[in-house]
Amino acid sequence: MEKIELKLLGMINSQSQSGAYTLILGEAEGKRRLPILINGFEAQAILFHIEQIKIPRPLTHDLFKNFADIFTIQFKEVIVSKFAQGIFYATLVCESNGIIHNIDSRTSDAIALAVRFNCPIYAFEPVLAAAGVSLDDEPDIDDLATGGITVQDDSVEFEKLSVDELQELMNDAIEKEDYERASQLRDIIKKRKAGK
Repeated sequence: MEKIELKLLGMINSQSQSGAYTLILGEAEGKRRLPILINGFEAQAILFHIEQIKIPRPLTHDLFKNFADIFTIQFKEVIVSKFAQGIFYATLVCESNGIIHNIDSRTSDAIALAVRFNCPIYAFEPVLAAAGVSLDDEPDIDDLATGGITVQDDSVEFEKLSVDELQELMNDAIEKEDYERASQLRDIIKKRKAGK
């Protein structure tokens, strides 16, 4: 079955469930996006690693990575392998002692591990065909969520955002006590205002 490489584009607050987030994966060489609903714990686990936020004790996914490293288990890839009845399924492809193992996983856990192991993320073509969203142009903020972005990585280009949208992101970061992100956004807003 054809595998399509995906990149982690960002996360937004879920409009449908309180405390949940929508993880946005996008084709590495295409315009389709795969929105996946995940709970707050996995969203936090993904964000802490991406944002390089240091915490005093390891999260479950960090513990799992430490365990795999000690016992020389290599993560080869993560595959979003199935979409049925509104649920995504994922497979962790690992190697230990020269033997490849396919391990069933929740997609949110698989992505949290993929960012820690820095391994590629794929989806089978039928998954993208069934659950993917095709965008003809680069996504606008409003295409991803009407409630505002709460988290994003470098794939969301700040220069495409208005000062008001940047301010909303900064306020959200302050509310979540993410002062590093807030200061980065403050600096971008200052530069934008000085350039006008």
